[in-house]
Amino acid sequence: MKVLISDKSSPQCAKVLRDAGHTVDEKFGVTAEELKSVIGNYDAIIVRSATKVTPEIIAAAKNLKVIGRAGSGVDNIDVKAASKKNILVMNTPGANTNAVVELTLSYILALSRHLYTSSATMKDGKWEKKQLVGREVMGKTLGIIGYGKIGRQVAIKATCLGMEVVCFDPYVGRDIIDQFGIKLMADMDELLKRADYISVHVPKTPDTTNFITQKEFQKMKKGVYFINCARGGIVNECDLLWALNEGIIAAAGLDVYESEPPGETELIKHAKVMCTPHIGASTTEAQENVGTQIAGQLVDMFAGKEIRNVVKPR
Repeated sequence: MKVLISDKSSPQCAKVLRDAGHTVDEKFGVTAEELKSVIGNYDAIIVRSATKVTPEIIAAAKNLKVIGRAGSGVDNIDVKAASKKNILVMNTPGANTNAVVELTLSYILALSRHLYTSSATMKDGKWEKKQLVGREVMGKTLGIIGYGKIGRQVAIKATCLGMEVVCFDPYVGRDIIDQFGIKLMADMDELLKRADYISVHVPKTPDTTNFITQKEFQKMKKGVYFINCARGGIVNECDLLWALNEGIIAAAGLDVYESEPPGETELIKHAKVMCTPHIGASTTEAQENVGTQIAGQLVDMFAGKEIRNVVKPR
């Protein structure tokens, strides 16, 4: 089979496919028009988050059998359009979980101790020790919105820091205590009122677009720390800016944005915002994991073996 890898991936991704006898082209940074003109030559395409697999691309994909996402989120792929053409969409859930978990925990700690401001002011020749008194996370309440693979691991590791963890997931409709002793709450409002830190870990879907708005920010404890390493668009950015200016949010850590790259927006420039360019899964280990896993899934599929991690249209 002929496979196109259109986003920068671990070299192991192409190696696994070539070792199995498949032809692989690596064309990184192709424009939508370029992709549309060549996609008809391929049986499979592997993408990360940069390539947008739109209905127009899918319509031009005359021979395409599978779209592989080296990662978990598929909001850059029109799954419905692919399904209508009997093109499978696969992802790699869990392969980059630890990388996102560690970035989330890094934000919790960095915001608490003003690490970004401390470093920036030191580089400016300042010594603002008295102005940069932080707070410890031990004994504080972390509210996690979304209790999938990443949310669970953030919860487990946060308890090792001495945090109390409460979670809300829109697909869990009752109060339960899980096997790790972490409380899942059926009422998100209760979580918003209790949490000293809130971290978002739901997938981007029509149901979760603008999931956190001014209405939710108004219910939060004043001085809460807010982190989003999930997907842009889940949190309304104008409303987050409002919450920062109102002092509801003490500081925010953002790795994802409604538009990427976001440019020099008022939110990005805000003094209480620490931000990164969607690097949640950008570790050497995570990229090797997702690249190797998606390549292996395609090899098995083309060999008539098990078809794994198929994403269904919502």
